[in-house]
This record gives sequence, structure tokens and C-alpha cells, in this order.
Amino acid sequence: MIVYGLNTCTDCKNARKALEAAGKNVEFRDVRDQPLSEAELAGLVAEFGDRLVDRTTNDWRGLTDWLKHSEVEAQIEAKPKLMARPIIQDGDVYYLGWDQTVQDALLS
Repeated sequence: MIVYGLNTCTDCKNARKALEAAGKNVEFRDVRDQPLSEAELAGLVAEFGDRLVDRTTNDWRGLTDWLKHSEVEAQIEAKPKLMARPIIQDGDVYYLGWDQTVQDALLS
């Protein structure tokens, strides 16, 4: 199982802690330290579309108008912190966020 996120992200920390406590083998990948490859990013965009970008952040509001209207890939490549997180890969299945639905699916 891979958790993609940021070391400073509270939801990422909570997900990782809960998954490890449930006995899951968790690999964590900070997308700032190890950016997503073009193929990985394309796969996540195919899975989640525009939901992959968190448009509620100051980082997104600080983008240039051109970048705000660019493709999701360009936005995340320019600012990896824009990626909604965590993204959890469990085999071939991907989950976005750490809400109750994701927790139920992964911890039960």
C-alpha cells in the first residue's frame, strides 16, 4: 500500500498512523521530495480528474491566471502541494482523501 502526500499534511499523518495500526504495510511518498512521474500523474488524473487539485488553498489562489486555467498535470507539476491528499493506492484501487468512506474501505 502506498500513501502519496506531504510529510506536513495532517490527513496524511492520520491515514498513515491508522493504516499502520491496522497492520497494513504502508509505504509513504512525499510528492515534494519524490515528484510523481508523468505516467503516475497521468494515471491519477485519469482516476480522479479535476478532484486531484485542491482549489481551496492559498497555494492555488496564488497561481497565475494562466496556470489556474491550465491542465491539472501542469498545476501539480508547478506546485505539488496543490495535490488533494492523501492518495492511497491499495493494489489496483486508488482512494482520495481520508474521510469516513475511505477509512471504512481500508480499515474494515
